[in-house]
Amino acid sequence: MKTLRVENRQQQQRARHVPERTCIACRRKAGKRELIRLVRSGEAVETDLRGKKPGRGVYLCLSSECWEKGLKDNHIERGLRIKLSADNRLLLLEYGRGLTKKESTK
Repeated sequence: MKTLRVENRQQQQRARHVPERTCIACRRKAGKRELIRLVRSGEAVETDLRGKKPGRGVYLCLSSECWEKGLKDNHIERGLRIKLSADNRLLLLEYGRGLTKKESTK
């Protein structure tokens, strides 16, 4: 009898909810942990790897293509409602170039 009760409890466990976010450049939906959050802090934009910083934020994929597209097409500026300085734009571009190329999954 005891083993039957334990099995029933294990079957009743629910799947854990995974928060979903959208990449601002390619519009792909993914789990929050699979994307990098950019947050507006004052007059600059910073990466928020833990996703805990306060403020307005946008998400980008872990691919250099999405970072380049987000900066080139001003998706980041519109999403954060801020005008990026040349230095800040260069720092974000360098960070994005350090990431891997996107695998074609479409």
